[in-house]
Amino acid sequence: MANVSPTSTDWVKGAAAGFAATAPMTVAMEVMQGRLPWWQRGPLPPTRITERVAHRLGFGRLSRTTRRIATTVSHFSYGAAIGMLYAMLARWLPFPATLGGVIYALGVWASSYLGWLPALKILGPATRRPLQRNLLMIGAHVVWGAVAAKLFQAMREKPDAA
Repeated sequence: MANVSPTSTDWVKGAAAGFAATAPMTVAMEVMQGRLPWWQRGPLPPTRITERVAHRLGFGRLSRTTRRIATTVSHFSYGAAIGMLYAMLARWLPFPATLGGVIYALGVWASSYLGWLPALKILGPATRRPLQRNLLMIGAHVVWGAVAAKLFQAMREKPDAA
């Protein structure tokens, strides 16, 4: 992937790959959450992020249905946006596609959970979370990165796919 020049539709393919990869990531999060000790099974970060951003925007407390819809929309939208960025950076990653996607996704996890989320006071830093919760989110990001990279690679190999 490192020597492939981007095409004009790569950003669309990256967004589609990122959006689609968010589904298995979400399933992985929910499965891994069920294996946590009961006292660590609180709301997953996408829900907590959505609740806090909605509160800051003046929406107050969201109903269960609204929270679920808003979380799903925001999580998949973020997956698409990060997938779009991956598509623009993939050609510079000196690794096979899947490994590059995983490394990219680990960077997304670190920059989010150790960077901008704490900086904006949306979530505390991951260093304040139990190891199992961090491993859950790291594992979910690995799933996202591997799937997004493979989907993007497949779409790039079929030029008419977008």
